[in-house]
Amino acid sequence: MMRHWSLVALTLLSALPAHALEARIVRQLNALAPDERREQRCDIEAMNRIREEGEFKPDKVIAYTFADPVETDNSIRAPGAVFRSGGDWYRLKFDCETAEQGLKIMSFDYKIGSKVPREQWERYYLYD
Repeated sequence: MMRHWSLVALTLLSALPAHALEARIVRQLNALAPDERREQRCDIEAMNRIREEGEFKPDKVIAYTFADPVETDNSIRAPGAVFRSGGDWYRLKFDCETAEQGLKIMSFDYKIGSKVPREQWERYYLYD
């Protein structure tokens, strides 16, 4: 159920301008458990960074599609993430470090991978 709430929250948060977190969003993130808060904040950062690059307009990031994220202290390594842009899904890897409360991004590195073939979407629960 928490994953479902996280995906709903992330979808609602996806329209945020880069690097801005409104008070309403901070309240929603603070309502999550620390590990979920960190994952959601890193997903938001991924969307913002990819959007800033200019080629894509991501509206959703999922950190755990092809592999579970690895969490240590205040960081997440998501080697099997994906993002959706323009109705297509793309592979994504990111390393994200947050401050103690999970809201402030301390460092963020990412790499965009290949487009996920449509015939794989159902297998990995990726939908339009």
